[in-house]
Amino acid sequence: MSKQRYIEAKQRWAEKQKANGVTARAEPSRDRLPPGQKLTAGFPVLDLGVQPDIPLADWQLKIDGLVDHPQQLSWAALGALPQVEDVSDFHCVTTWSKYDCRWGGVAFTALYELVQPQPEAKFVYFTSYDGYSTNVALAQCLDDDVLIATSFNGAPVPREHGGPARIIIPKLYAWKGAKFVNGITFLAEDKLGFWEVRGYSNTADPWTEDRYA
Repeated sequence: MSKQRYIEAKQRWAEKQKANGVTARAEPSRDRLPPGQKLTAGFPVLDLGVQPDIPLADWQLKIDGLVDHPQQLSWAALGALPQVEDVSDFHCVTTWSKYDCRWGGVAFTALYELVQPQPEAKFVYFTSYDGYSTNVALAQCLDDDVLIATSFNGAPVPREHGGPARIIIPKLYAWKGAKFVNGITFLAEDKLGFWEVRGYSNTADPWTEDRYA
């Protein structure tokens, strides 16, 4: 299946689910496993059909927008920032979840401190080497489990899972965690990302099953 056919199929699926009355729940679930999800021991691969191969010598992360200190980080510069590990669960909108994923990398809060966002910044827009984008409220990015991950279970993040670096936001459906990340922009106004303009929820809360716009 070509990239465009895959995208169109996902968009039609979102439209079909909305037509069938699939909407967010009024009250969030209190369970560890969000409603409508099934546990998997594996780690399915979902992307746009493109897995860019980025040499570490060429990799860069641009952080800009409403910040006092914009950055263009090399791989070495990212690695020189304080490194953390965090264990969290992973919830894909395609209804599978994986418990106890051990991610390592740089906490989003460390990047926040580095660039010093201005008071007007309320949203974060992520871009990727494969042309992907997604948007998240800044307040949600400041949770202590949000990372730019460079390792998974003690090894480098594999390319098929978004390596060399990807965003992890465990409290949201995983499409909000951009693979192959290369840009972080702080914005005053929300800007919808790749799947958000194609019928997927803007808030992406697994515990209210908020899958589609």
